[in-house]
Amino acid sequence: MNAPYGTNDASYQAAGQFEGLIKLVEDFYGFMQTLPEAKHVLEMHNPDLAVSKDKLARFLSAWTGGPRLYKEKYGAISIPSAHSHLAIGSSERDAWLLCMEKALAQQPYEQDFREYLLKQLSVPAERCRNRD
Repeated sequence: MNAPYGTNDASYQAAGQFEGLIKLVEDFYGFMQTLPEAKHVLEMHNPDLAVSKDKLARFLSAWTGGPRLYKEKYGAISIPSAHSHLAIGSSERDAWLLCMEKALAQQPYEQDFREYLLKQLSVPAERCRNRD
């Protein structure tokens, strides 16, 4: 029997390890670039998304119980502090989560893992919100 998601590296394994997370992040930013709801959130990013993609994939690695790749390259992160210079309200949070939901649907993940991950990702997404 597999360990439940969120235990040790069970989520990291279910996500396809770092290669799977890179694919998820690529699909996420694909939706970020095409969904009108995400236009404002995309504008908060550097036009060259390479660093943003790298940071998100590395963050997700540790966040899912895998290697702490973000810390190795960029140092420690505080989600609220890292986003405090951006005006992030409920609509931006929801647009981010919409892109993630659509990206998750593109992955070869079990449906219960998709649902689990989206629910868990709503926590850091909410922590980025700094406006009403």
